[in-house]
Amino acid sequence: MPQKRKIIVHIATSVDGYIARRDGNLDWLTNRPAPKGFYGLPQFTRTIDAKIVGRKTFDLSVKMGARFSARDVHYVFSRRPPPPSVPAGVEFVTQSIGAFAERLRTQPGKNVWLMGGGEIIASFLDEGAIDEFIISVVPTFIGEGIPLIAPRHREVPLRLRSTKAFSDGVVQLHYEVATRRTIKEKS
Repeated sequence: MPQKRKIIVHIATSVDGYIARRDGNLDWLTNRPAPKGFYGLPQFTRTIDAKIVGRKTFDLSVKMGARFSARDVHYVFSRRPPPPSVPAGVEFVTQSIGAFAERLRTQPGKNVWLMGGGEIIASFLDEGAIDEFIISVVPTFIGEGIPLIAPRHREVPLRLRSTKAFSDGVVQLHYEVATRRTIKEKS
């Protein structure tokens, strides 16, 4: 029986839990040299065949010059209509998160990278549609910005799968989102 595809958040945060400055700027992240192997990202990208982003992240990516292709599927969640010209490989999604995640998980393919931002990560988390988090904590405080997940009243238990420390002080945490069944099994 083929394994179900997983939806995995793989993201960097500042030590104080932000994924970007308020205006989306990533200078605190991009202006630092990365160690050889770039925190395992090339290895991770070989395990995925699609990406999910929110509309703000998509628009910022386009503004920053991101390139899209038919080989690199991007699902963009947005309440607003798509722009007049949608790049190849980009699909705007209006379906509910739960239905979309179930459809995606039952299709053949590799895992799916939920890239962000904080609003879409929160929405997927609240729908029980995230399987794992890989969070690279960068040893920098930025004071304010866009949080990893949008604040809401929630409690979501995680199960630590692994940790890895890098020579530049980055610590990577790999968590599985614990389901009630998983919690009972581990107790």
